[in-house]
Amino acid sequence: MRLVAVDEHGHRTGLRVGQTLSDARALVPDLDGFDHDSEADAALAASIAAWCDRYTPLVALEPPADDIAGGCAGLLLDISGCAHLFGGEKAMLQDMRGRLQAGGFWACAAIADTPGAAWAFARYGDRQVVAPGEHATALLDLPLAGLRLDVTLLDTLRKLGLRTIGCIAGLPRAPLAARFGGDLMRRLDQALGREEEAISPRLPVPELSAERSFAEPIALADDLERTTAHLAGNLKQSLDRRQLGARALELKLFRVDGHVTSIRVRAASPVHSAHRIVMLFRERIAGFHEDLDAGFGFDLVRLNILQSEARQDEQADFAAGIIQGEAYGHLVDKLGARLGTDRVRHFVAADTHIPERSFGLSPAADRDTSVWDGAWQGDRRDGPLVFSRPVMLFDRPEQVEAIAEVPDGPPIRFRWRRVLYRIARSEGPERIACEWWRDGRGGHSRDYFRVEDEEGYRFWMFRHGLFERETRHPKWFMHGVFA
Repeated sequence: MRLVAVDEHGHRTGLRVGQTLSDARALVPDLDGFDHDSEADAALAASIAAWCDRYTPLVALEPPADDIAGGCAGLLLDISGCAHLFGGEKAMLQDMRGRLQAGGFWACAAIADTPGAAWAFARYGDRQVVAPGEHATALLDLPLAGLRLDVTLLDTLRKLGLRTIGCIAGLPRAPLAARFGGDLMRRLDQALGREEEAISPRLPVPELSAERSFAEPIALADDLERTTAHLAGNLKQSLDRRQLGARALELKLFRVDGHVTSIRVRAASPVHSAHRIVMLFRERIAGFHEDLDAGFGFDLVRLNILQSEARQDEQADFAAGIIQGEAYGHLVDKLGARLGTDRVRHFVAADTHIPERSFGLSPAADRDTSVWDGAWQGDRRDGPLVFSRPVMLFDRPEQVEAIAEVPDGPPIRFRWRRVLYRIARSEGPERIACEWWRDGRGGHSRDYFRVEDEEGYRFWMFRHGLFERETRHPKWFMHGVFA
């Protein structure tokens, strides 16, 4: 049993990470120990990372590394261009540590030019903010553990008397790399800024974002809705300049106690008006079927545009004042916000000529708004629209008993669902070959007929298999009915 984490008081009493529990109890007989729960630690680190979004959208989560000295879980924030919003780097760091301390967390933090230098100063340095350009000199007095080195390599360097970063910074590089490996020089170059080190944010950066902070937290739904409308109005100017509309949006609510609520919505078509954006979030919140837990209130509200799309400004109808297809988009948005975008679906064409496979269901909010997808399988010509396919198509063709002219003639009469029908008129055949790559080489062709019985009912049926070429006993199936 070994210690995997030690609090500030434990460090002062001589406890350290990696120490056995028996040795720790010898130093502190009344030591309080708890079983390590890695999943709970990871969930807590993720929640703190979400809370840190209030400072910058570029937040990376560093998992714990047992083979690295000081490799406990940590957060890496890229605050370039964000510090002035909080009164400077020092004020930003003080605000962050003060809020974490008020929440019951002890945190060490530092700001430097490179991720490696910030990591080293946060864990082994006494400077919270390193001035630009001074990190290379300030690093020399820190221990080698600040370079994120393997524990085994660190022990080897200590045995040789190399204890600080300055001990190796001025030594020849080739012998060091040959003896201790390239990882030592890579970590040194990353800390000094000679080699770029990329940060992998836990979330993608929004395309556009607007936020508003409050000296006094808000908790009422009306205040939250007015704030959302205000932020949407700010984003509308940027969207109009770029001729864009939002397809996916996110509303992040930062509670005073550190809890972060993220509400995402998706629009069926590009939206840019504040009224429609507010409507999306209002319906989404109503779809929770419970009140939004505001706790002691929200002190920061942020509206992010996660995905945008080019939009075309259209002239509304002069009399009705609406744009064609706008009502459909509003309906999809309302249903999607209430029920979930994946549950509101529409029909889309599939790449196959078999009728029952020629369409599928896709989320209506994911449709391509740049093309009109209401394609009819019909022929308008010079008159009204003539449908070549039935309005009602069965999921599976139903077998019928039919008498027909052979080899390729239409049915004369048939029995379907225990009712006998006599054919008065017919059109066809429309021959559709099988898909041998799905049905195999033994698949049969279909001869479709549009037939009308003596009472005026119209049906769409087919003969399965060509007579004497594919089978001696072709079967008949009902596939759909016309309205």
